[in-house]
Amino acid sequence: MSMYVENILEDVKLKNATEPEFVQAVDEVLSALKPVVAQNDAYEKLAVLERMVEPERLITFRVPWVDDAGKIRVNRGYRVQFSSLIGPYKGGLRFHPSVNQSIIKFLGFEQIFKNALTGLPIGGGKGGSDFDPKGKSDSEVMRFCQSFMTELQRHIGQDVDVPAGDIGVGAREIGYLFGQYKRIKDAYEGGVLTGKSVVYGGSLARKEATGYGLIYFMKEMLKANGINSLAGKTVIISGSGNVAIYACEKVQQLGAKVIAMSDSSGCIYDKDGIDLDTIKKIKEVERGRIKDYLHTNPFAEYKENSKGYSPIWSIKADIALPCATQNELNLEDAKSLVNNGVIAIGEGANMPTSKEAIEYFQAHNVLFAPAKAANAGGVATSAIEMSQNSMRFYYTFEEVDKKLESIMKNIFSSCKSAAEKYQLGNNYVAGANIAAFTKLAEAMIEQGIV
Repeated sequence: MSMYVENILEDVKLKNATEPEFVQAVDEVLSALKPVVAQNDAYEKLAVLERMVEPERLITFRVPWVDDAGKIRVNRGYRVQFSSLIGPYKGGLRFHPSVNQSIIKFLGFEQIFKNALTGLPIGGGKGGSDFDPKGKSDSEVMRFCQSFMTELQRHIGQDVDVPAGDIGVGAREIGYLFGQYKRIKDAYEGGVLTGKSVVYGGSLARKEATGYGLIYFMKEMLKANGINSLAGKTVIISGSGNVAIYACEKVQQLGAKVIAMSDSSGCIYDKDGIDLDTIKKIKEVERGRIKDYLHTNPFAEYKENSKGYSPIWSIKADIALPCATQNELNLEDAKSLVNNGVIAIGEGANMPTSKEAIEYFQAHNVLFAPAKAANAGGVATSAIEMSQNSMRFYYTFEEVDKKLESIMKNIFSSCKSAAEKYQLGNNYVAGANIAAFTKLAEAMIEQGIV
């Protein structure tokens, strides 16, 4: 058997030795592609994998700004334009102290496959900065965003590269970024950013889309494996940002009980069920910490994180939804969840589960919904937003939600079909990678050596 996949992976590890997250993402994808590559010599002959793991363009730039005390600050900005095979580069911006080249490249690489799975004409990209919006005033965030966009605007456009939000980049940040872009370009290019407020071109249901989409995918996965309803199930959700909040909302609408949510400090356990209105107030209005939940719900329990370990994974539940950040769920966490009888995992964040943990879940027959498929609802709805901007038109909330549910059902069907085609059972991790790769590889071959 050809050593093509192994050789490419070794080359990636050598060239990107200081980028562990990127190497991890590539390893997961390439490992799943071995049966596909073995059946098609053209992939090796035309260097498809070599080209797919190398970004088309990687941009790094400085971002100077002035804080409220008049002190000059400098952060680093990034944009990776990874693949334009099936459409303009599309992917979010992340503002967080952990952002570095490895994380931006891993996110951009994942985005290629995620976007391909949506069935919509969008390529893959990602960007961000090591700037931390937490604790900053609105004025400081505005000045940073304006400086960031002053450089980024050179590299984006509604038919070139369309950023959106991610961790640390919500409606406030998107508004400041769009305002600066419009000011510099002296034109109203509504489709250049997605995740906008509805009052100036955003889409209804975009805020809810990633969380809702995760649950639509989970519903299909569970149903395909003989579990026809979420009603009565207990659920734990890591995180309390946009994805976690709206995954919680949809789960509750479907009759399940969410008993725990978290942030970077710790987690709340409420055996009677999370009061989502309180979480929304704390996180979306007050920008507070999740332990503030105890102020209005004193019978809940707060468990503090210790040395990077989140106690949320030790809570007994039927379903676990990691919706916070990358590599938050490791092998020991997986063992704890399995011991507590978990039946399904759904990744709402990007690559939140380590490779060892995924393998442990699969070895113990736990259903696993991979991020690049399960959390694709956000970018799918961003593409719907781009379409509305082009038409100067708005869909209703119900219309967008219906399109979103249909897209997520189709994504699951693609993952299931690809896994079955290669006799991989219900390995939806491999199914997602294979389904996306075959589409991308076909486009790459047809477009020539570029």
